Amino acid sequence: MSLHSRILRMMLKAVSPRARAARMKQFEQFMQLKPGQRIIDLGGSTKIWKFVDTPVNVTVVNLESQRIDEFTYGAHHFTIARGDATDLAGFQDNSFDIVFSNSCIEHVGDSGKQAAFAREVRRLAPSYYIQTPSIHFPIEAHTGLPFWWYYPEAVKQAFIRRWKKKRPAYGAMIAGTRVLSRSTLESIFPDGEFRRERVLGLVKSYTACRRGVAGTEGGQAETASPAREVSYS
Repeated sequence: MSLHSRILRMMLKAVSPRARAARMKQFEQFMQLKPGQRIIDLGGSTKIWKFVDTPVNVTVVNLESQRIDEFTYGAHHFTIARGDATDLAGFQDNSFDIVFSNSCIEHVGDSGKQAAFAREVRRLAPSYYIQTPSIHFPIEAHTGLPFWWYYPEAVKQAFIRRWKKKRPAYGAMIAGTRVLSRSTLESIFPDGEFRRERVLGLVKSYTACRRGVAGTEGGQAETASPAREVSYS
């Protein structure tokens, strides 16, 4: 790896906590959070919610949750549940006020699974906030390697085989990661606004978001404002 790439990785590691905090503040402001709102976090954890001041009720859903639990931590009330974010039939339409997800959709499977994830998001609440890394950012978010998605397939598979031998779970995660293009994200969230998160002037991630009107049927909420693109750093 070049010296330039090493420096960039170190800079990204340094700004990561600040970027995460800024992202959650943007979420809180965009959604105009109110105390007690019901939020479902797909593929997340309780840790990221420490950056949100408004006390809310968060249901955290993961495919491999080891325990089903309910507790209050900090300002928020949490419910931990096990579930597949591409098929959450156990939850009725509009069971929540907001669906939130941070870097999950790229891990759910192929394009069909990603579309199913998007359908569940739009069904479960009138509002959503779905973040995913940009495929064009120089340092790939999961491997830490420069321009990973542009490597020849044979080269990527060689890396994955080596990772699977040394760190099987990590290698399997990388093998199953499919980062979405901006156009794909737009196609599966046709009623969303799209925000760009920049680091060092480069687009690091995209967020599809909708601030819906409560009380609509089937998750097909009217957007609170026309679809537009908003950039933030």
